[in-house]
This record gives sequence, C-alpha cells and structure tokens, in this order.
Amino acid sequence: MFRRLGSVAAQSARNASRSRHTAKHPSLNRHLPTFHSSSHHNSNHLHPIFPSPTLSPLESDATVIAAATAVAGRLLTFDLPSGLPSSARSFHSALLAPPHPSPAAAASASAFAAHLNARNFHSTPAASAAPAAAAEEAEEVVRGWGEDDGEEGLSAGRSVRTGAIAVKCGMTATWDKWGVRIPVTVLWIDDNQVVQVKTREKEGYTSLQIGSGQKKPKQLTKPELGHFRAAGVPLKRKLVEFRVSEDCVLPVGTPIDVRHFVPGQFVDVTGITVGKGFQGPMKRWGFKGMPASHGASLSHRSHGSTGGRQDPGKVFKNKKMAGHMGAKQRTVQSIWVYKVEPARGLLWVKGQVPGHSGNFVFVKDAVRKWEMQGPDAVAHGGLELPFPTFYPPHGEDLASLPPLLADAGEVDPFVAEG
Repeated sequence: MFRRLGSVAAQSARNASRSRHTAKHPSLNRHLPTFHSSSHHNSNHLHPIFPSPTLSPLESDATVIAAATAVAGRLLTFDLPSGLPSSARSFHSALLAPPHPSPAAAASASAFAAHLNARNFHSTPAASAAPAAAAEEAEEVVRGWGEDDGEEGLSAGRSVRTGAIAVKCGMTATWDKWGVRIPVTVLWIDDNQVVQVKTREKEGYTSLQIGSGQKKPKQLTKPELGHFRAAGVPLKRKLVEFRVSEDCVLPVGTPIDVRHFVPGQFVDVTGITVGKGFQGPMKRWGFKGMPASHGASLSHRSHGSTGGRQDPGKVFKNKKMAGHMGAKQRTVQSIWVYKVEPARGLLWVKGQVPGHSGNFVFVKDAVRKWEMQGPDAVAHGGLELPFPTFYPPHGEDLASLPPLLADAGEVDPFVAEG
C-alpha cells in the first residue's frame, strides 16, 4: 500500500534517468509523473507515499504509520480492493474525511495502523507503540481477510460437526416393518481417524483432516510418510478435510465411528459422478432433437443452431452443446439414513449417491436440516446427534451389536384411516 522513498539523491537520480529516457521518446512525458520532494508541499501536509527526505529509511516507516493514524484525508488517493473488510474501509474513509474524523473512524484507523506496524514495519520502538485493544482489534481484522465463509453453518455461528469418508458399496432395496420398499445405497465407513487439526490461529480457519482405509509404506511418498508419522496415526489410503466449528474440534487420533451418524437423520453425500465420455445434446442436456423425416438429412440428433450471424459473431459461453458428460463432483443433499450397522461399519442411506461402486464419497450432516438435528433440535422434537462425535465404550464387542434402524412410525401406511 505504501512505497518507501530513499534520500533526495535517490529522487534526483530517478528524475535524471527518466529525463534521459523521455528525451528520446517525448510522447511518454504526459504519461510519466515526476517525483517531487515533500519540501515543495505545505509544511502542514505530510505525503503518505513519499515521506520527508530529511528522514532516514528506517525513520520514514514510523512517519508513514504516524501519517496513517493522525493525518486527515485529501492525501491518500488509492482505491481499496472490494474484498477488504468494513473496518479497513472505515480507515480509508477516515483518511478521506475532513481533518476531524469521528471517534469510530479514528479507532478503526488506529487498529489498522497497528496491523501495519506489526506486519510490515519493524523500524523504531516509537512506531510499534499502540494500545493493546487496538492491536487485538487489528488482529481480528486480519483474521477475517480472505477467510472462506461460504460454508453454510460456519458463517451463521452454528455448531458444525466433522464428516466421514465412506466407500460406495452399491445399491439394493429393503423393506421396513410395514412392507414399504426402500431403495438404499450401502456406504462403508472404513477406519476413519483424525490425522490433522487446523486452527484459526495457525491456518486462519478451523478444520479436521480425516483419513480412511489402510496403505503400505511402499505405496506412499516420503512426504506422506512423514505426515503420518508426525501425527502418530496409521497410514491412510484417503485424506479429506472437513470444515468444523471450534466447539467440534477433535484431537489427533480420534476414531470416527459409523455411529457418528444416527438412523433417521439427514446427510449430504459428495462424490464424483460416473463419467459418460463425449455425448450429444440429446443425452447430455435432454434436447428434443431434429425432425425424424421431412427433409432432415443426417441431423436427427443434432442440437441445431448455436448462435447468430455477424451480430454477435460468436457462440456465447456456457452454451448447451455436445461435450464431455459426467466425472464431476456433485453433492446430493438431505439423504435419509435408514440403517446403521456398527458391526460391519455400514451406513444405509435412502436413494442414489454419485459415483461408481468402490469410489470414495464424503458424508456430513445435512446443511438444510440443521433445525431438525442440531444441538437445540431435541427441544423441538428433532434428533439428538452425538456431539462432537460418538465415542465407543472401551472393550465393547462390535460383532454382538445389532443394527440400528430408523423409526418407521406406528401407523400402517397401507391401511386407510377412518
């Protein structure tokens, strides 16, 4: 944001070099500004980009920070990026405001200047002196920059549990106690375990890295081997990161059991769809096609015209045409969990799941059903999920545990009421 300027000699050398260059190219004179010493300005004005030439380069850093916190606007003319937080824009407004900014803008400017001092300038003790409250506020502003708040639930302050890695075993059908046929997809949660914890203080966000399956040392690279050995966990076949809230952080090595999910709850399942290769518009987009007769020659399954003539003279982006179909990451939301088998680590969900049989899929709590299965859902008749995860009792015999089924209700759906 701020550029340093050396001594007056450095300025003179730059102007001289520029004069020699522009003498050969006079047309550049109107495009290249000339550097001026701050002594040409009013003594009451301090240039924010070029500090006083009488100061050393180290002292000029402190001058820049002092200018950012004390001097009123009309000096700073750069444009801020659109992604900056509101507090940074308040700082910019404080500099462009009249000479007497509001207390809120002055506090925001002080916090931002403390951030500049801590991150970019380490010159003099006087420049680094800032109130503790302003420094803490600046640190909070910095943490918010570039942070991905796109995850639903995290931006709303909700408790978000970790997900799990599963292997798609295939599809089948089953019947509940009333004889209702339920098409299900069987998912195998194979030895899930926390491998790494990412915190807001270190990485800037909170998440858990989950590992699944097993692998031999010869199948991994040396960096991967070092990653697992540093964490003290067995070698894993698949690693996936799940964003979580801070109250759902689990220590490294914690197992994620299949009972992390409860029968009757809703989950979101993410996977890579089945690849179909290059397909035409009728299969890829469901187009009607061209006429089957009456003069249509070799164009029965064509998509027809794709654009205009000279105007617009191009094919617009995202035009539905023939092309590669499938093999993309997709998420099926709000899938109902019908059965949980702790003995075999199987999760039976109703409906289809993207991907081939044998592919990895990622299962997590449904975003759109948070009110029905969140921490406060029990008071509203919802489900109580294990928080932050299910901890198996020590020494339990998994082979003797029966499957857990979702409640099918007490009313026969095939019997008419009344």
